[in-house]
Amino acid sequence: MPDFKPKKSVIDDALDVQKAVALVKLGARLQVLQAELPNLSRDRLLSVYKEIRGNSPPKGQLPFSTDWFLNWAPNTHSSLFMGIFNQMAQRNPSTEQIDLLVASYTLYLQTVKSIDNPAILTLTRAWRLYRFCAAGVLTLHQCKHCAGKFIVDPYDLNTNYECVFCEMDTRVGPKVDFEKKMYQELDWSDEQAA
Repeated sequence: MPDFKPKKSVIDDALDVQKAVALVKLGARLQVLQAELPNLSRDRLLSVYKEIRGNSPPKGQLPFSTDWFLNWAPNTHSSLFMGIFNQMAQRNPSTEQIDLLVASYTLYLQTVKSIDNPAILTLTRAWRLYRFCAAGVLTLHQCKHCAGKFIVDPYDLNTNYECVFCEMDTRVGPKVDFEKKMYQELDWSDEQAA
């Protein structure tokens, strides 16, 4: 008796390509596409990336350190993103993780734009963050003063946790002149490697 493989659904393939297009438009690296869309070949993902971006994807490894998410500005943006992601996941339990990621990151971009802030968190870092949180490498913890939830290392002592707003670290770097928005001169573009 011959062994027949079920044909790959054309509709499922088209949906995967749509997801790849959405991810690339938001700035995803090729490694993110490969991890989240395993039904599409690397060559297919490469051609989608080149068609959308007009050039080859950047080479090199993805950022892996959790330390970046614990620094002052990245921590606030990471905490905002994970708050959005968790709310969306809670309200839409049947939605696939990749769709939640795209929707949450889009809402994160709209939120920081609405308050006239640069988007510090790239899609690739947002994807890495959600995977770190899913694996328990990072977690959200509530501030004892403002009750906001922030990204923390689960192995740190977090019993009397104070967030970066309630207990400002004097070593966060040069003071930011919010009136002149000097901080926006930094290059936080989506094209940034991570």
